[in-house]
Amino acid sequence: MVSEFRRRKYLEVFKTFDSDASGTIEKKDVEKSAEMLAKQCKVDEAKQKEYLNTMLKIWDGLQSQADLNKDGHVTVDEWVALWDSYAKNPSSAHDWQNLYCKFTFQLLDTGNDGLINREEFVKVHEALGVNKNEAEDSFQKLSKGKASISLADFQELWKEYFTSEDAIAPGNFIFGFQLK
Repeated sequence: MVSEFRRRKYLEVFKTFDSDASGTIEKKDVEKSAEMLAKQCKVDEAKQKEYLNTMLKIWDGLQSQADLNKDGHVTVDEWVALWDSYAKNPSSAHDWQNLYCKFTFQLLDTGNDGLINREEFVKVHEALGVNKNEAEDSFQKLSKGKASISLADFQELWKEYFTSEDAIAPGNFIFGFQLK
């Protein structure tokens, strides 16, 4: 059974997909999320299409893994069970989960240099509605005082977010906010 702490973390991410706040994720939510990301990050039309295509690949994987009753909706319980299963064996992540991690990294690496620095991290999270001071504090904790985060570092922090029971683990700050 998943702990209340990890459940809260999973639900924070669930909300980013559930664009209409219906309590379920479906294809239209993912399409809307891609559109909102593109708008908030102020990307051009080509990048907007790339976001949509990637998000739809993530949806296909998510739906095939989590939508147990095949009704076209991923419920909170299905979402939590999926990430709890991941937490038990993160080394066997599904392709869509790895794609989701890499996509998140690429969103934050606005300089496309293979590194996320404080300025990029804060700028993107501010565009997504995170308080600037909270995003700066989150980057400091996430980067462990380093100037930037590589993809390899990010992948380890990603695993930590979805698996850790430690409230102060650096990976818990990957989405720019701090759990209250």
